[in-house]
Amino acid sequence: MNAVLEGVRLAVIGGDDREIFLVPELQKCGAKIIGLGLEKSPLGDSIEHAKSFTEIIAKADALILPMFGTDARGLIKAKYSNSPIILNNEVLELIPPGVPLFIGWARPALISAAQKMNIDLVEIANRNEIVILNSIPSAEGAVQMAMEATTITIHSSESFVLGLGRCGMTLVNLLKGMGAKVTCVARKPSDLARAVEMGVRAIGFSDLEKEINRAEIVFNTVPALILGRDLLNKMSRETVIIDIASIPGGIDFEYAQMLGIKAQLAPGLPGIVAPKTAGKMLAKLYPPLILEHLVPAADAATAAAVRKGVPKNEI
Repeated sequence: MNAVLEGVRLAVIGGDDREIFLVPELQKCGAKIIGLGLEKSPLGDSIEHAKSFTEIIAKADALILPMFGTDARGLIKAKYSNSPIILNNEVLELIPPGVPLFIGWARPALISAAQKMNIDLVEIANRNEIVILNSIPSAEGAVQMAMEATTITIHSSESFVLGLGRCGMTLVNLLKGMGAKVTCVARKPSDLARAVEMGVRAIGFSDLEKEINRAEIVFNTVPALILGRDLLNKMSRETVIIDIASIPGGIDFEYAQMLGIKAQLAPGLPGIVAPKTAGKMLAKLYPPLILEHLVPAADAATAAAVRKGVPKNEI
């Protein structure tokens, strides 16, 4: 691997097993890695460990946060940390101009704060290349969960896939290859046409009410409430639902539980079922993206002046 990141100091903050495989690949590119919240990880002394945001931000050219991002309180997922790591406005104010902040999913509050502070916030979770590649372990993990939760085989099962986006297409292909009787539920006429081309049954969401009783396994990929009380009431109590949409998913989980329907929300499957594959996918994405967002010192100085309120025409 080319040393395209030679001399670049990267702060890797928190994360899960994906970071354990991501970090060595970035090091092969020449990057110096400083970790926060990785002190209990297998990476050990192969990286420098910081003890605070203040320390790590002062040493870094770019900051890398986990794919999961933060929760509503700003808590960063950090499997290998000895203590909670919180990203708040006080921390954001420490980030120098010209230092990009990479994150999987950014909550609206973080996006708003970054805009106000002129921080280069880079969300990567919705980038096509990431979503498509991540859809592979996501689909495999979803099928694995279904196999563990149901008493039937995937082969010959009545499997419904809600949504034919990038993850939905991968799921349909996998289920079809395993011999499932796949029904794809989509909104756009073009998606319904694609489902027909893929050789599976295609119905619109408007038809789901009269068809859902056939489903033995349901895979949801739509990040909006799809299976509410009315539809859940029409489903067999033996149906298994696996929701791989982003939190909070597309199912009324509380009502499903009341009915005795097994429904599981499963975000972040790539980091759970295939962290090595997922980490190496990120390692291919990051080097060119980091180089794209690193700015020369002169541009950083301009950004610093803007953050202080100096009009651009006076810089």
